[in-house]
Amino acid sequence: MRSNLLRTAQCGLRYLSRRPLLSHGPKVAHQCYRGFAATPATREEKQWSTPLAKHLSEAINTTGPIPLATYMRMCLTGDIDGYYTGAMEAGHDQFGRKGDFVTSPEISQIFGELIGVWFVAEWMSQGRPKQGVELIEIGPGRGTLMDDILRTIRNFKGMTSSIETIYMVEASSELRTVQKNLLCGEDAEMTEYIRGWHSIYKCTSKYNGLRIVWADSLKAIPPESNKTPFIVAHEFFDALPIHAFQLVDLPPTQQPTTPESSNNKTSSPDSAATPKREWREMLVSPTPEGTTHADLGTPQAERHDPVPEFQLTLSSSVTRHAQYLPESSPRYRALKSIPNALFEVCPDSSIYASDFATRIGGSSTTPKSRPSGAALIIDYGPADTIPANSLRGIRQHRRVSPFAAPGQVDLSADVDFGAIVEAATIASPGVECHGPVDQAYFLEAMGVQQRAEMFWRKLEAGLYADNKKKEIESSWRRLVDRGPNGMGKIYKVLTILPENEGRRRPVGFGGDVNP
Repeated sequence: MRSNLLRTAQCGLRYLSRRPLLSHGPKVAHQCYRGFAATPATREEKQWSTPLAKHLSEAINTTGPIPLATYMRMCLTGDIDGYYTGAMEAGHDQFGRKGDFVTSPEISQIFGELIGVWFVAEWMSQGRPKQGVELIEIGPGRGTLMDDILRTIRNFKGMTSSIETIYMVEASSELRTVQKNLLCGEDAEMTEYIRGWHSIYKCTSKYNGLRIVWADSLKAIPPESNKTPFIVAHEFFDALPIHAFQLVDLPPTQQPTTPESSNNKTSSPDSAATPKREWREMLVSPTPEGTTHADLGTPQAERHDPVPEFQLTLSSSVTRHAQYLPESSPRYRALKSIPNALFEVCPDSSIYASDFATRIGGSSTTPKSRPSGAALIIDYGPADTIPANSLRGIRQHRRVSPFAAPGQVDLSADVDFGAIVEAATIASPGVECHGPVDQAYFLEAMGVQQRAEMFWRKLEAGLYADNKKKEIESSWRRLVDRGPNGMGKIYKVLTILPENEGRRRPVGFGGDVNP
């Protein structure tokens, strides 16, 4: 068991599967930046909140503090009681009012229907291809969004007949079953196949008999130059593991240990007056015995919870990630001029963005004579800045420490939309990006109010109809709320499209349908 844990703790980047979102505005979780303190030997004798907490402590005691990305990966999708890979086995449903959070599609079916309309509009604008269309959802949760999309698309016979396969990228076997029951029926049989190193599962949709394929990784879906992939990632990127860094000033006698400094053997006369700064990675370690909420700077509103079993600590030296990730983009390198700068980077998000882009626009290894398809990314985060100090934990619809009860708390962080755009456009010259725009702007441009009014006209008269109308009204307005923590303002929408030199703006992003 321990050897398996250590391999997990030391693993590199790999694909994750993801699901839903927070129904209310994300709140920044407090971080404690302090030096690492050795954990007493008696720590292992304590009663840990979860089995994963105990295993994490054992791994850290053996290998030392671990990167924040490793902690998030193990908490969310690890082999040992991960939030999405183990929580449902214990009878805990993450979604809905009885779970930890509510997703946008579950707030109102109008949300998913408008996403379906958007893909139909793109299909029309790209010449109405008659075959080879793929629908791909990354992290489908309970399948609610895809159910709404398919129910909407079936009204457009031309697009329905063009769909070759529906792909659901989902790592959790329990969630795959939930999705199958919704999209295909509880009595439908799911057949397992082996494709390379991956297991894939097939079933037939209740909508027009379309084929649905489940895969545990996007890698299991081979990109093909003759396909038109329509990809949706709704509240997926926010759960990908992040690395966090802080800029520190070095003593005058100490030289930086980053690659750029080792390659620069000479210095100018003024270099002695320039502060020497170095990126240090924030690592996760057990909270020392006797630590109080006051020591951690926990907000008063959260001090009724137990002291978190883990904390962020500042690495005493430059880690491998600190050597390279802050140098991986001009956006990050520019932060080095800001004293005590903090920032977060998500390498996995760049991997996914690059994959989306090459499927749509092709690459040197997978060329496409005619780029086609689209990716729609809906998540929360700043539109034009780099996230910092944004890690949060949610349990039972309230904010909790992300370092408490590992495996039983949903973890997420702000999405760096700028990094997604940068990765996509570098990966493929055949794509361009539009957005991010506020979710309110996107949904209103797609006709959310008009769609709600259509529902109202179909409702029967009477008390039930009045109650239903109020429910529809409150639901769609919640999705477009532009208040400080409103979903319409905090959530953003970004799209990756075939490159057309900006001549056509897509619907929802300032353009119109181009049939």
